[in-house]
Amino acid sequence: MESTDTQITPMPRIGDKAPEFKAVTTQGEINFPADYKGSWVILFSHPADFTPVCTSEFMTFASQEEKFAKANCKLVGLSVDGLYSHIAWLRTIKEKIEYKGMKDVEVKFPLIEDITMDVAKKYGMIQPGESNTKAVRAVFFIDPKGIIRAIIYYPLSLGRNFDELYRALVAMQTADEFSVATPADWQPGDDVIVPTAGSCGVAKDRMENKSDMTCHDWFFCTKPLPKEKVLDKILKK
Repeated sequence: MESTDTQITPMPRIGDKAPEFKAVTTQGEINFPADYKGSWVILFSHPADFTPVCTSEFMTFASQEEKFAKANCKLVGLSVDGLYSHIAWLRTIKEKIEYKGMKDVEVKFPLIEDITMDVAKKYGMIQPGESNTKAVRAVFFIDPKGIIRAIIYYPLSLGRNFDELYRALVAMQTADEFSVATPADWQPGDDVIVPTAGSCGVAKDRMENKSDMTCHDWFFCTKPLPKEKVLDKILKK
């Protein structure tokens, strides 16, 4: 008979409701995702405190927290370390670490204590092929309704690209706000894709300003969307 210790919790998927949990963090107790209703959230895990790749990531995220906040996005970190380890590590980052021009960096967003691995297991952050005792570098984008919209996983050895995380956040918000899709390497100001409508003729019928649309073929149509229009809708003043 299989032991319950070896049973694997199914990983949540895009479109699922974010699994609920209550946890102790460096910023007090949180009830997730209820406490974040109305905001986007990036919930991300790291393997361990006092490790170099994780340190570089936390310094980067903390330095960019205000930029994410302006896009209505809050940050929540997690590792399977205890609260006092978290506090000591974050204090070390602020008092001792200087990296790529970043120094005196104070991490103000919550870092979850998860020594039981309960949260990490709910979110599929423990990948036995990589490590049984450490969470991989998982990133969950959760929208204001508590729905998982995107998931990115990295191995222990690979630090994340935080410019890409911000780009993905803004792109998803743009898709929601303007009912469009975004092409490869899209940045605010680039043309966007008119959602597939069976043919360009049908797509044009759905557009108010048909002259703005470019059809590269019957299934691939784009239109301009000015950067100012995107940022005016998405960024908090």
